[in-house]
Amino acid sequence: MDCRIIKSPGEDTLAILNRRKGSGAKTALETPDAVGLVQGKLIEMVCAADVAEKAVGVTVEDIRGSCPQNMIMLAIFGDTASVESAIEEIKRRDKERKW
Repeated sequence: MDCRIIKSPGEDTLAILNRRKGSGAKTALETPDAVGLVQGKLIEMVCAADVAEKAVGVTVEDIRGSCPQNMIMLAIFGDTASVESAIEEIKRRDKERKW
């Protein structure tokens, strides 16, 4: 599984993510302090979404690929500390295989 954090994401970066999120561009998020990105096997991303969702102060969205039904990535939106905490917990659980 591959994870990245974008601190203070740019307007155009947020526009790209907003267009591709599973809930659709109509439900725009307020500008987050950070965005965590998680890419991997579908089963890993669903488990990672659950871990992140249980973290305080983050919103989790699936990011669509070229086909609407093709999830390619998760985006975790929130304040920097919460996003970092969610990503670290995802990495820890992945390393230990404790989903």
